[in-house]
Amino acid sequence: MIDIDQVRSDTPSCANVLHFNNAGSSLMPRPVFDALQRVLRDENEVGGYEAERRAQEDIQAFYSEFAALLNAKPDEIAFVENATRAWDMAFYGLHLEPGDRVITHASEYASNYLALLQQSRRLGFEIDLVPSDQTGQIDVAALEAMITPRTRLIAITHVPTQGGLVNPAAEVGAIAKKHGVLYLLDACQSVGQIAVDVEQIGCDILSGTGRKFLRGPRGTGFLYVRQSILDRIDPPFIDLLSAKWTGTDSYELAPGAKRFENWESYVAGRVGLMEAVRYARSIGLANIETRVTTLAQDLRDALGAIDGVSVHDLGARKCGIVTFTKDGIDPKGIADALRASQINVSVSPVTCARLDMDARGLNALTRASVHYFNTHDEIGHFVNAMKQV
Repeated sequence: MIDIDQVRSDTPSCANVLHFNNAGSSLMPRPVFDALQRVLRDENEVGGYEAERRAQEDIQAFYSEFAALLNAKPDEIAFVENATRAWDMAFYGLHLEPGDRVITHASEYASNYLALLQQSRRLGFEIDLVPSDQTGQIDVAALEAMITPRTRLIAITHVPTQGGLVNPAAEVGAIAKKHGVLYLLDACQSVGQIAVDVEQIGCDILSGTGRKFLRGPRGTGFLYVRQSILDRIDPPFIDLLSAKWTGTDSYELAPGAKRFENWESYVAGRVGLMEAVRYARSIGLANIETRVTTLAQDLRDALGAIDGVSVHDLGARKCGIVTFTKDGIDPKGIADALRASQINVSVSPVTCARLDMDARGLNALTRASVHYFNTHDEIGHFVNAMKQV
């Protein structure tokens, strides 16, 4: 069980705002904010390098905390400044050639699909779009049927930005392993709100962010790369941290996933993100998942009962993201009206998920995303506010 009074006490902002924008950027708990402040205060008082030396224990704990969170090894974890760059560092380093094929799904996030388009033009590989099943999630049987001898990569998003869908990541992983295909999973919206186990899922690469459901600071992200496939990726750029200059004309990549890191990084953010992972693990991801899933479904049900409101979440399994429209009102107008009442939501435009939203005739959606520190009273308040919009 989660001590809701305690976690809300650890989140002082709960007293000032109704925050249903956790899929955008969640509220930091006090221990995370304190960890950030501690490093920043040291930087101000003794200097940046000196502050980093003081924080070495916490910096190293970043790797062990993430390893425990994802069921990985510490040397399979890298700190990257955001989820997109983490995804890019792996994807742009893959050896893809003309005639190769990459499989993805209509729920893919805009940044990822833009990278696929760019590299397909540069390198000449083909993009295959796996269809959805009747629930809107990846059709696993169709995915397997699409694999050819030239299929080199399956790249999917675990939880899309534009809805509550949770794609069947483990089932995809079993197919990828069966056919010996690399598997890249964008877990930007899943890590922190549902349990994510890289061994159970079977992904080779996983990327994510700190600011969303992990409740960490902005400007932080992470990358997991399975040890056994490290040498199949050539980092798109390196520096004196990710590689060692061994001779005038030679270098060696850093061991493990550190070859995907930069020497210069947001030290306070790294420590803050480590503390966010530690905080989430202290609550328990299974506990978090149960509460978030329940709150979100209650919100869907309540919104669906409002005259003129349509809920647009797909999938056999759903998470803490709830997307909806209201007849005759632009989603941005809804978000603005709610913000005036100290209620935070966000808007998912078609440009974030064109393959999915174009097919459904959607130009934009209002997105409300709950977390474990939210309450049923807040859902009631939110629904009443929506009735007035």
